[in-house]
Amino acid sequence: MTSAATNLSQRLAGRRAFITGAASGLGLACAEILAREGWHLVLTDVDASRLDLVASSFARDGARVAAIACDVRDAAAMAQLVDSAVATLGGIDLAINCAGVALAGAFHNSSAEEWQWIFDINMHGVANSCRPLIRHMARGKGGVIINISSVSRYGNAGQTNYSATKAGVAAMAEVWAKELARYGIRTGAIAPGYTRTDILSAMRPEILEKMTAQVPLRRLGDAAEIAATAVFIVENDFLTGRCIDVDGGMRL
Repeated sequence: MTSAATNLSQRLAGRRAFITGAASGLGLACAEILAREGWHLVLTDVDASRLDLVASSFARDGARVAAIACDVRDAAAMAQLVDSAVATLGGIDLAINCAGVALAGAFHNSSAEEWQWIFDINMHGVANSCRPLIRHMARGKGGVIINISSVSRYGNAGQTNYSATKAGVAAMAEVWAKELARYGIRTGAIAPGYTRTDILSAMRPEILEKMTAQVPLRRLGDAAEIAATAVFIVENDFLTGRCIDVDGGMRL
């Protein structure tokens, strides 16, 4: 297990977290921090072999983790996975929706198939995960849901489809905050800036160079930095009952 952040207080040890996209990038970094905090983890990712390696690493370090490969596009499979996790652990306190993909290119050169693919994963995947989670949380003691948006929600040239999906998942969290407060469910969104994860691996070097040039520090962010922010939000929310929205990784 890599050193994503320093150990926290473990005041929330024993809580239960459900993380999508957990085999790499931000999902993995969040899982690492929560594992050291003593949380029970349910991790899922479409990459079964990579997820198995992550789970084995966590187990060797004594973390309490269940890892089940699943495609977030499959609503029935996601519902079954959530139901099983709740039945095993007695509930889910936290969900972090990290699964996502990106495409680059001018809108007029994009295809309907590309749009379907990215929306199915980035937006419908969040909905497929959260429908069953919300039902269980509403019947229990509530919980916290964090959607991973992006600073691209405000629109990046060459990323119409990606920007639209990230604006969508942020809007979901904002609407859910109004709909679900009466059930004790608090929701929020994190909009990180450009972060070095697998999602950027398909980007051409010249595009990455342009992206990096827009960052004041002249470097891409690290997944561990964003994960530490996410965990800070979770800690604050469980301890104070107040959910924070972090936009662009710049303000609280």
